Amino acid sequence: MMSANMKETLAACHDCDALYRRVPLQPGEQARCIRCNAVLYRTSRIGPDAMLAIVLTALITFVIANVFPIVELSVQGITSSSTLIGSVHALWGDKREIVATLVLATTLMVPLLDMLIMVLLTSLALMHRRPPYFAPLLRLVQTVRPWGMIEIFMLGVLVSLVKLSAMASVVPGVALWAFAILTLLLALMLSWDPAFLWTEDEP
Repeated sequence: MMSANMKETLAACHDCDALYRRVPLQPGEQARCIRCNAVLYRTSRIGPDAMLAIVLTALITFVIANVFPIVELSVQGITSSSTLIGSVHALWGDKREIVATLVLATTLMVPLLDMLIMVLLTSLALMHRRPPYFAPLLRLVQTVRPWGMIEIFMLGVLVSLVKLSAMASVVPGVALWAFAILTLLLALMLSWDPAFLWTEDEP
């Protein structure tokens, strides 16, 4: 049976299952499989401390994006505005429960879960701790990430604004700018492999 120390020094290819011995990499470098050229593991130029700052900034932006109105519409003197939560509630009230659930999950619950897990993982890495739940959290964050779709939501909002601009006066709200910034921050988070935390500064 393979020992724990040996497992930590080996890397398996996710595509062809080839097994390699880990070698130290410089920041920004990546190791590739010589059989199928898949990425085995990589190191990031962004350390856990910088990523923690990015995630905390994303969390603050996330709160702003969900508290303030996304857009304000004015038609014939009648003005209306709504937050993302209000839009989900309106969809549910219109008997579109499935759509409302998808919007709630993909634009609220999953991104929030991703950010909260990343705060915990980066904090533990900075404290040089690897509790028993560290690895399950790593797997969980990599599992839920494909379901976070704030960038698709932003694209849908922009398309809707272009179409509505011909029929009504459209004033972008604070939340719309917050969502735009949040999209950039989440893209930066997604480009950072959280598995890097498993081998970085191991206790």
